[in-house]
Amino acid sequence: MKKVTIIIPNYNGITYLPVCLDALRRQDCQEFETIVVDNASADGSQALLARDYPEVRVIPLSENQGFCGAVNAGIAASGTPFVILLNNDTEAAPGFVQGLLSCIQKDKKRFSCSAKMIQFYHREQIDDAGNYYNALGWAYARGKGRFQEDYSREKEIFASCAGAAIYRKDVMAKIGYFDETHFAYLEDLDLGYRARIHGYVNVFAPKAVVYHVGSGTTGSRYNPFKVSYSARNNIYLIYKNMPLGQLLLNLPFLTAGFLIKFLFFVKKGFGKEYAAGIRQGFEICQKDKKVKFYFRNFWNYFRIQMELWINIVRCLKK
Repeated sequence: MKKVTIIIPNYNGITYLPVCLDALRRQDCQEFETIVVDNASADGSQALLARDYPEVRVIPLSENQGFCGAVNAGIAASGTPFVILLNNDTEAAPGFVQGLLSCIQKDKKRFSCSAKMIQFYHREQIDDAGNYYNALGWAYARGKGRFQEDYSREKEIFASCAGAAIYRKDVMAKIGYFDETHFAYLEDLDLGYRARIHGYVNVFAPKAVVYHVGSGTTGSRYNPFKVSYSARNNIYLIYKNMPLGQLLLNLPFLTAGFLIKFLFFVKKGFGKEYAAGIRQGFEICQKDKKVKFYFRNFWNYFRIQMELWINIVRCLKK
């Protein structure tokens, strides 16, 4: 029986798929199956997969359901205790799968483990070594742009980057899959946040190395869609995961953080998109999606809050 299923969401990624899938054929550990969930691509991706990668199971979607809809379809179709989510614009080093499996199996409290993502075209630099979040409402990639040799130890992180990470499927069954309200952006932070509320941890796995092009689907670091959806989803994430008392405690920090971000995007030429995203974020907040507060999780909320404050300092130092 296979131990893990690798799920690759794809939308018009025919340029990237051969590099991604050929790297999986070179893995030291072959105890996995691969599922590509295709978001109604129109570039011949499905024909390429059928012709050149018969070992890959393809789940074709009739319309683009975004990252969340695609990976949820793959997770639901998987039959293994662990799932690895992998972006299509990646090239996994031979020890990638084994590195993730070894890391998550060390402790049952480990919900997810995030791979060591290195920039594809600048292989001396980190792309992502785990995701952090702070009380200003800022999400950021640990180590981005720094020398990858400096990130060689396992470390607890706030959440795993779903571009290359492993998850326990039984915990997902308990806390929920990726929230499709997000569509794309911050969905991995939301999932990791929910796991933290329930007492699980997320860990950086340095032995699982993957090279990442970045923005392989959206095409750039900043664009109207990404700026708007990131702002929208950030409001939703805060509303959903913070109890009222914690929201009030963080309100001064969040107000300052969103104002600074707004001014930043005004300078970048995306001020209107950012403001529209914030407005849409309030519009999508729903009571039935809010994580219920249980007193038994109080100390988990306390630890999260301490980290939200500490991560302000970490962010300013990076």
